[in-house]
Amino acid sequence: MVTRLTFLGTGTSQGVPMIGCDCSVCKSADPKDKRFRSSAFVEYGGLKILVDAGPDFRSQMLRAGIRHIDAILLTHNHKDHTGGLDDVRAFNYIERAPIRIYCEKYVEESLRREYSYAFAEHRYPGVPEWQISNIDGHPFTVCENIPVRKLVWVEGKGYEKIPVSAEEWAAEHHPEKAGKGEYHPEQAEVIPIRGKHFMLPVLGYRFGRIAYLTDMNFIPESEFPKLEGLDHFIINCVRRGKHISHFSLEEAVAVAQKVGAAHSWLTHLSHQLPRYEDLCRELPENIRPAYDGLVIEA
Repeated sequence: MVTRLTFLGTGTSQGVPMIGCDCSVCKSADPKDKRFRSSAFVEYGGLKILVDAGPDFRSQMLRAGIRHIDAILLTHNHKDHTGGLDDVRAFNYIERAPIRIYCEKYVEESLRREYSYAFAEHRYPGVPEWQISNIDGHPFTVCENIPVRKLVWVEGKGYEKIPVSAEEWAAEHHPEKAGKGEYHPEQAEVIPIRGKHFMLPVLGYRFGRIAYLTDMNFIPESEFPKLEGLDHFIINCVRRGKHISHFSLEEAVAVAQKVGAAHSWLTHLSHQLPRYEDLCRELPENIRPAYDGLVIEA
């Protein structure tokens, strides 16, 4: 099974360039130094999966030409990873289906507070439509986004939710697969990787031979066996020197070398690190800074 990961954003919570900053990184003309907030798009087992949906979600979808998402996996509840979730409304309208979101219970509770209008009993027409599944540290299955009830827009009223079977959905959206007996939706297993973001429990994810970890500064020893045999290992790195909630450059390199993947990539980079080309020169050959638009396969 081939896994393909596209880096939609590789910047820290303020992005690069940072508003009002005139440092050499923020003023760099190199496109690889222009960084949206961190997010990744994973094509895995016939599924299209988004990891995190921060404030740059809309721009990332348009830039990458993404027209379909089966699921959004959230690593934690911070706004630079959840701030774009209102914009799934476009997918709701075009695909006539809620978007599946997989996250921990505390993340759902945060969404219920911050997006209270999306959970209200009497909702404003056109609010985002989500279907939330709670996960923890155990492997879970992501399924093709086939709704139990499809969304039908009624002007002046909002969505009516009409029951639909998988076969009916397949006939409408996958006619090449329909009519050949019972339709079997695509699905794939994802392995979560537990870490700490200062005191906050967060999750990274393994998709086949690619693992994506962001916003961590601690990984328990018990999690490292889940990272064996990787072709690509992705880890966050915000700056040189100790940071309260992220791996430093030195720590990220040490973790990558411990994992021992064929290739390691640094993400969630801030303007406090050198420019892309300068950073490449000082890193080991098999460890590189990721950049927006980079595509890797395993």
